[in-house]
Amino acid sequence: MTIIVTGGAGFIGSNFIFHMLAEHPEDRIICLDKLTYAGNLSTLKDIMDKPNFRFVKLDICDREGVYQLFEEEKPDAVVNFAAESHVDRSIENPSIFLQTNIIGTSVLMDACRAFGNVRYHQVSTDEVYGDLPLDRPDLFFTEETPIHTSSPYSSSKAGADLLVLAYLRTYGLPVTISRCSNNYGPYHFPEKLIPLMIANCLNDKPLPVYGEGKNVRDWLYVEDHCKAIDLILHKGRIGEVYNVGGHNEMANIDIVKLICHELHKPESLITHVTDRKGHDMRYAIDPTKIHSELGWLPETKFEDGIKKTIRWYLDNKPWWEEIISGEYQNYYERMYGNR
Repeated sequence: MTIIVTGGAGFIGSNFIFHMLAEHPEDRIICLDKLTYAGNLSTLKDIMDKPNFRFVKLDICDREGVYQLFEEEKPDAVVNFAAESHVDRSIENPSIFLQTNIIGTSVLMDACRAFGNVRYHQVSTDEVYGDLPLDRPDLFFTEETPIHTSSPYSSSKAGADLLVLAYLRTYGLPVTISRCSNNYGPYHFPEKLIPLMIANCLNDKPLPVYGEGKNVRDWLYVEDHCKAIDLILHKGRIGEVYNVGGHNEMANIDIVKLICHELHKPESLITHVTDRKGHDMRYAIDPTKIHSELGWLPETKFEDGIKKTIRWYLDNKPWWEEIISGEYQNYYERMYGNR
């Protein structure tokens, strides 16, 4: 297969590319990425010269560029990770999220239609379901849970999901959607909770925690997520939505304390800051459907995954230090400026 992976220089997208190249070495992987602030080309440096891998700097909203790429590569499938994904940034500037997450999705699906009804998979989020109360641990998101968004980010992802299902019904485009819980692991951008706390801990900087830190998230190790998407792409039923969750619920404050403990840093570094507007209290996914249909279950327990993640950040300081300094954004020019 020839597979276009959009947003492949980002956190989950890059991990998915590594997974696919390892598990399906006969496939050709095309990484399409605009290299916004969250895309880091240096993440892909070890695979750039592989004969079955190609990187293309491109915005998914660039219809002419996307169509040209489809003409050149004639893909069998598209997996769309490309998205503006930080809730705080969406509150500051919603329009960018609407452009990338909705218009970009439509451009990709139009290209799929124009070049032979190409198989399309949309990577979405559990945030489209809104949140759950802390005092009802028996409640979980299922694929039948109504969409009830809280932020411009989650609204833009929900809009994209509805558009994907509309393209199935209206045009017969072969689509699937996965909605995942919070991912963590290698190459996670340092503005997100876990890598931010690791980096700040290592630099003895304050650890900013929203409100009291009681917000609960279901954490999924990124490799487990990649395996789920691989299964859905190859064996999932067309037109279906699959929830992908880790069964690892933890409050934010407990994660921060755990990181302090693992790095032998004092909890006095924790600083409580003003809570985010419309902050969801609890996310929790029921992955029964993907387990019963495709045999997938999360393999990584949080206590193991967080230790592996911390070890990765300790062993790869140059990667995240370049991001914190802003130098990483010059990597593309260093790589390609004279080519």
